[in-house]
Amino acid sequence: MLKDLTARCQGKPLFVSDELSHYGTVLGELFHELIPFAPAGKPGRPRKPERVIDSDLDYATVHKTREGGRVIKVDCKVVHGSEQSVLARLLESPSKTINTAYIERSNLDWRLWDAHLTRKAPTVARSMRWLKAKFAICVACYNLIRPHETLSRGKDRIFRPRTPAMAASLTDHRWTFSELLAYPALCQ
Repeated sequence: MLKDLTARCQGKPLFVSDELSHYGTVLGELFHELIPFAPAGKPGRPRKPERVIDSDLDYATVHKTREGGRVIKVDCKVVHGSEQSVLARLLESPSKTINTAYIERSNLDWRLWDAHLTRKAPTVARSMRWLKAKFAICVACYNLIRPHETLSRGKDRIFRPRTPAMAASLTDHRWTFSELLAYPALCQ
């Protein structure tokens, strides 16, 4: 997923996650340079090159301390990059703090819209092909059909329905389900 995401981005985005160690490992594998060691002049196999993480990679983690099922403290830590570069990137983004709110909200939406993605549910996705197709329709509805409250209210607080695709200037109107399902690229 991260390889696909980074292929679509210009430059390196700011990465923020929980403290699951796999994220840092994968980012280190994607964004590194191999620095070979100078030959030692001794017999035997040469040393493996050293892996150096790219200096322009910005990655931060969020740690939530819970008591009784409630979050009582949130700690943020910059893992790669500098705190100044992370803060500079945050100034350019809609969020002004290091958090995982956007991905957590997306995960909640996907679980609400597709029973196969719900935790501890009795449903079983029998075919990956159909699961991917259904998920693609959910993502298209989210981006093209469903207006979002935060995108739809201007400074005058009047509600004018806008979708993420409209906000990104990919379309000039909210799509209908008929429009979405009749779109030729979905039929291929």
